[in-house]
Amino acid sequence: MKVVILAGGYGTRISEESIFKPKPMIEIGEKPVLWHIMKEYSHYGFNEFIICAGYKQQVIKEWFANYFLNNSDITFDFTNGKNDMTVHHQRCEPWKVTVVDTGLNTMTGGRIKRIRPYVGDEPFLMTYGDAVCDVDIAKLVEFHQAHGKIATLTATMLEQSKGILNIGGDNAVKSFREKNIADSAPINAGYMVLGPEIFDYIEGDQTVFEKEPMERLAEENQLMSFVYRGFWQCMDTSREKEMLEKLWTSGQAPWKVWDD
Repeated sequence: MKVVILAGGYGTRISEESIFKPKPMIEIGEKPVLWHIMKEYSHYGFNEFIICAGYKQQVIKEWFANYFLNNSDITFDFTNGKNDMTVHHQRCEPWKVTVVDTGLNTMTGGRIKRIRPYVGDEPFLMTYGDAVCDVDIAKLVEFHQAHGKIATLTATMLEQSKGILNIGGDNAVKSFREKNIADSAPINAGYMVLGPEIFDYIEGDQTVFEKEPMERLAEENQLMSFVYRGFWQCMDTSREKEMLEKLWTSGQAPWKVWDD
């Protein structure tokens, strides 16, 4: 089963870094967040990736083009007037990666539609290139295969980040309390499994996948949720990036399910 990763957006909310590179290429622990996402899928045996690139897509292509070189011990020998290169040790992944330029201003649904020729007529995994999670992908796939619907999304609980006000009809604040777990609400965390029928739900480049296609799937009872209460975190802001960086450098990153 192939893994499709959306990596083509502008990342405007973290523009201090995304002005130079696509948001999925912003680094956590000296590796792009895209690499972290791929490592988790690889841990569960999914090693074929299709990257839906767009904004500054050349940065993604160049990073993978140099991946083998930058992760190997190499001797360059110019002594005989040649450029001989000997690889002594390499630490590369068993990945097959297809980077597709899905357009600069294409919406999420349009990006998925454009990679149809690379997916073929088979189910595939899909997620966003700016969030990490420690969901058990093997169990997610098993859940999807068991219910037989077209689409499964991973639903996680997003806690309310502010205090809660109880406001009366006269606009008077009746009570105030701090947030608690009861105030959390389920959100779409990505980490989806999609059947090939999904392409028929997407009209074109301007289709937002999270709107018409998913709304129609829900109406037709073809969308299931894999409820997950573990770790999930997007990287929309510098504050969130710093939090993920601290978790990684402290050795306490929940999404690091793979061995070194």
